[in-house]
Amino acid sequence: MPPAKLLGRRLVLSSVPSLMAAGMAKAQTAWPSRPIRFINPGPAGGSGDVVARIVMDRVSALLGQPIIIDNRPGAGTNIGMAVVAQSAPDGYTIGLGSIAANAVNKWIYPTLPFDPDRDFAAVSLMVLMPNIMVIPASLPVNTVAEFIAYGKKRGSIDFGSVGAGSSQHLAGAQFGMVAGIDMQHVPYTNSGQLNTDLMEGRTQVLFQSVSAVAEMVRAGRMRALAVTGTERVSVFPELPTLVESGVNITSTGWFGVVTPAGVPEPILDALQKATATALADEGVRAKLVGLGAMPRSSTRAEFAAFMQSETLKYRDVIKASGASSN
Repeated sequence: MPPAKLLGRRLVLSSVPSLMAAGMAKAQTAWPSRPIRFINPGPAGGSGDVVARIVMDRVSALLGQPIIIDNRPGAGTNIGMAVVAQSAPDGYTIGLGSIAANAVNKWIYPTLPFDPDRDFAAVSLMVLMPNIMVIPASLPVNTVAEFIAYGKKRGSIDFGSVGAGSSQHLAGAQFGMVAGIDMQHVPYTNSGQLNTDLMEGRTQVLFQSVSAVAEMVRAGRMRALAVTGTERVSVFPELPTLVESGVNITSTGWFGVVTPAGVPEPILDALQKATATALADEGVRAKLVGLGAMPRSSTRAEFAAFMQSETLKYRDVIKASGASSN
């Protein structure tokens, strides 16, 4: 074979591996090409679960792949978030960031199975979630001021939450600190039992998510006294905030989207764009507002800064209140 033809053949053959590698690289970057797993570190039916399903249903349609909600509750969100942190950073496992996992737990738990500052990448905030203060319908109390007087006379108040570091726990701890009441924290793993025990008088107050108790309040099985956020909620516009009721605290939970650290930037950008688009959808917003949530999208940098500011804020709250995972 002439040298020129031989050289040409060698060039063609040598180019085959590089072409194959390029094709494989292109296939690897075609995200998403299969279903995505969304880890909810809270219980099925909880406020985070409901929010995630509403928003991710729309994100799934935008991305063209199923998003499968995988509930991994336990240890104040630590079990589920450890799964997120330890997953491959390929964009096929994402998780529900929250005030517990991404701001408070580092001050509550002596050890964590992940580093909340190092092991996650911020995608977007989704909602702010103010809670409402509810008491048993049988309690002879109708206002926050009357409840404070009742608590001081009783000596101590038992309040439930879905776990140490949750927004319910933090609201109760802050309330007791500001109101001058001995508040005894009772953690639950089952949100249904949490509500049942309040209605039956085994605990005296909850600072619960609106969606978790709205129907029971409307049915007269619980009595709502106030909202823990900075403003009233549209589903119960008659309820004053705690500040309006003379107790100068605000306590607002929140949920957002995070991934394991190390996910490629284009995937993070695509996730953020899809989440922001979903949160701008009027149908999605209406469902979230109906839960008592406040839809809030953000850039990745904004969400990262928000989580950092929340972490610093609650360091001081935890220290002052003495709240712990015990």
